[in-house]
Amino acid sequence: MKTIKIGDGKVGDGNPCYVLAEAGCNHNANIDIARKLIDMSVEAGADGIKFQTYKADNMYSKKTPMMQHFKERLSVGENATMYDLIKMTELPYEMHQPISDYCIQMGIPFLSTPFGEDDVDFLDQFDVPAYKIASFEMTHFPLIKKVAGKGKPVILSTGMSTLGDIEKVLEIINAEGNDQVILLHCVSNYPAKPEDYNLKVIQTLKSAFGYPVGLSDHTPGIEVPKIAFAVGVNLIEKHITIDQSLPGPDHYFSLTPDELKELVKVRNGIEKMLGNPQKRCTEAEKSMKYIGRRSLVAAKDIPAGTKIISEMISVKRPGYGLYPELIDNLIGSITVKNIEEDEPLSWNMFVKYDK
Repeated sequence: MKTIKIGDGKVGDGNPCYVLAEAGCNHNANIDIARKLIDMSVEAGADGIKFQTYKADNMYSKKTPMMQHFKERLSVGENATMYDLIKMTELPYEMHQPISDYCIQMGIPFLSTPFGEDDVDFLDQFDVPAYKIASFEMTHFPLIKKVAGKGKPVILSTGMSTLGDIEKVLEIINAEGNDQVILLHCVSNYPAKPEDYNLKVIQTLKSAFGYPVGLSDHTPGIEVPKIAFAVGVNLIEKHITIDQSLPGPDHYFSLTPDELKELVKVRNGIEKMLGNPQKRCTEAEKSMKYIGRRSLVAAKDIPAGTKIISEMISVKRPGYGLYPELIDNLIGSITVKNIEEDEPLSWNMFVKYDK
């Protein structure tokens, strides 16, 4: 598997899971809220923070009906459209510079998802370390080609897609000379249900394409990421908010500051538990092995000059005598010292092997 760099961070097997805090549209077009989202990400120990860059005029037809789950949760007029909602949630272009500057000041990578070709060029001035393609844009081939042509890592969210769909997009990216891809398993529902996530797909995507695989998680809380950490996910993207009661489409299922801290804490704990694939006696087990494993001991007192027969040897704990598998090598040897009953045996107690 390739290892992909996002700034100074590394994404791929053998590296800690990259935690990407998704500010999304939870800035509410307010620079103070945006800075607080950056602060909470830094304080929690997230590896990066991501916003979204789009203009409603380039994204939705004004005739696009409101998605049902938005209509049920938000106070919008009966005739409100998706265009109206997206217009309200735009991150103004003029806010990008102060957000980027503040991320630099706070020492956290600033990323943003472009939704149009002009957005890609606009973000380029901020030297973003990677670009994300949202699940909804998997068929926006001009956008994908534009992003891939920048030569930076592409974080490709795969919600609503088949393996064939993903393969087609990867061909477009690779054709631009770009093989820096991180796939995101995603369920495009807001919020999504944990039982819909089918986390076994993470390993399927790794096997099928050989790229690092992350998870774009839209479930409330951190239960799904906990399982994803354990099955080897390489990146976790979670929506964050400073207050779940704020107006907007995503606040209510986003992580609070305390939940984001807990997510990073769980990540760190699970990384330690997973360790590495090498099977060995760990440092923690060595003292137990020394005392608790079995070895060869004297079955009774054995005077010096005695020829050893099998009845003189027992297999008992502790484990610091000769290994039990060596018992046949001792038969017929001669003791060079007195050996007490239950004394662990060692090679310097014997000479003259004669079977």
